[in-house]
Amino acid sequence: MQDVAVLDAAEDLFYERGIQAVGMDQIRATSGVSLKRLYQLFPSKEALVIAYLERRDKRWRDDLRTYVDQHDREVGAVFDWLHQWFSEPGFRGCAFINSFGELGSTSPKITAVVRHHKDELRDFLRSLVKDDTVADQLLLLVEGAIVVAAIREDPDAAWQAKAAAEALISG
Repeated sequence: MQDVAVLDAAEDLFYERGIQAVGMDQIRATSGVSLKRLYQLFPSKEALVIAYLERRDKRWRDDLRTYVDQHDREVGAVFDWLHQWFSEPGFRGCAFINSFGELGSTSPKITAVVRHHKDELRDFLRSLVKDDTVADQLLLLVEGAIVVAAIREDPDAAWQAKAAAEALISG
C-alpha cells in the first residue's frame, strides 16, 4: 500500500507542479512514507517518474477505451471524452508531453514510456478507423486539442478537433 501512497502523491505533485519542481522530500511528506522506504520502493526519481507515467498510461487509456466502447466505438466519442477530461479541475495537459518536455532529452527511459503511450493511442485510433493514414491524422488532432486546451484553458478545443475529425472521416 505504501507504493500506492507514493504514486498518488507523485502523480498529484508532478502533474500539478512539474517533475523538476518537485523533490523526493515533498513526495515523502505528502505520501507519509519515510524517505528510506520511498527509496526502497523507487530507487531513483527517474524510477518513480516511470512508475507514475506507466500507471497513468494504463488508467488514461482504459478510461478512454471504456468511454468509446460505450458509445459504439465512434470516433467522435474520443473527442467527447477529451472534452470531459479538459473540463476537469486541475487539467494541465498531457502528463506525457509535459514529462517529455522536461526530461525527454536526458532520460531515454522516460522517452520510451512516452513513446509507448503515444503508440498505444495511435493503435487505438487505428482500431476505430481501420486506416493507418486517417488514424495518424486523428492522432495529430487529439494531441493538438490537448495542447491547445491546456494552454488556452479552453475545453472547447475538443469540439474544434472533433469537427475537423468528422470532416476528415467524411472525406
